[in-house]
Parts: sequence; C-alpha cells; structure tokens
Amino acid sequence: MIKKIDHIAIAVKDLSAEISRYRDVLGLEYLGSEVVAEQKVTVAFFRINDVLIELLEPTGADSPISAFIEKKGGGLHHLALEVDDIKATIKRLQEKNVQMLNSEPKIGAHNAQIAFTHPKSFSGVLYELKQK
Repeated sequence: MIKKIDHIAIAVKDLSAEISRYRDVLGLEYLGSEVVAEQKVTVAFFRINDVLIELLEPTGADSPISAFIEKKGGGLHHLALEVDDIKATIKRLQEKNVQMLNSEPKIGAHNAQIAFTHPKSFSGVLYELKQK
C-alpha cells in the first residue's frame, strides 16, 4: 500500500552549487549528503515538512543520471512513493500490467529498498517505490 510521497528527485550537474542554492536561497533544511554506489549517484536531501527534495548528481559517465542530464539538461527526475511492503507492491503493480524497471528491490539512499516503475506506465512519470 502506498503511504505517502516520500521525496521529489531532481537531477543536477553540480551538487555543491545546488546545495547552496536550495539551502541559502530557498532556505530549506539541509539534511546531508551521501554516495549511493549501487545507483551511481551522490544525493543531498532537504526537508519541507514531511516531504523531502532529493538532489541527484551522477558519480560517473555510466550513471543513469548522467544519461538523463545529457538528454534533458537536468531537472525533475522522479517522484518517490513510500510503501509499506515493496515486494507486495511490485507484484500488485505487475498484476495490473505496470511495467517495472526493477522486478526486485535494490538498495537506495539511507539503505532503503527501492524499485522503479517504467515511465511509459504512467504518462511519462518515473515513480520510485521506497520501503524504509
């Protein structure tokens, strides 16, 4: 079951510059950064009440975020939905003919289990399922 919107992810070219912009210009609470090796990104999180903004910077040319930035120049990448049982949610979505990019959960930021739906399943929107 989907519990809430967990975060909004934005692909960026220069994470340190964007951290300053989000913290100092927008005045958002900066929660810190971490490298997510499995996803080939460095992430930074900001809090707005109970929703997070996640900035994504690729760690190398082979990162999916690198390809996204090259194609689109950066910007809104995905919307993350917190779920209570990621494996059951994946199965339920597949039974409803939702194409998944991940049929099994992977490890994301904060050691959460994550899986992505294919954007073609939801009018071009990439959704991340996240179980803390």
